[in-house]
Amino acid sequence: MYLRIMPKTESGRLRWIGVPVRAFAVTFLLTLLSFAVALLLSILGAVVYSQVRHVAPNLPFAYRHVAFPFALTVGAIVLVVSLVVEIRNYRQRRALAAIERNIEIEPLRH
Repeated sequence: MYLRIMPKTESGRLRWIGVPVRAFAVTFLLTLLSFAVALLLSILGAVVYSQVRHVAPNLPFAYRHVAFPFALTVGAIVLVVSLVVEIRNYRQRRALAAIERNIEIEPLRH
């Protein structure tokens, strides 16, 4: 007697459209996080610099020339990495789903 693995239901089917959606969602969140952290650190650096030099802190510089380019760079890197990871995961899940559909499993014998 053989047990047959049931195929996934229609709602559990793999969809390729989820790959870029997840990649862009992760990219957006990590870009915002990197912008916030870079802005915090650059503002703190501008304040420390202004205290040492006894000048007014230049906060627009911290935003325009430090945090924004840093966030763009991190966003580009995260987009490429997350697309590679998501495509790899999608192909692996698709291969495993194909294997599940074609393999019969023998029951355990005591």
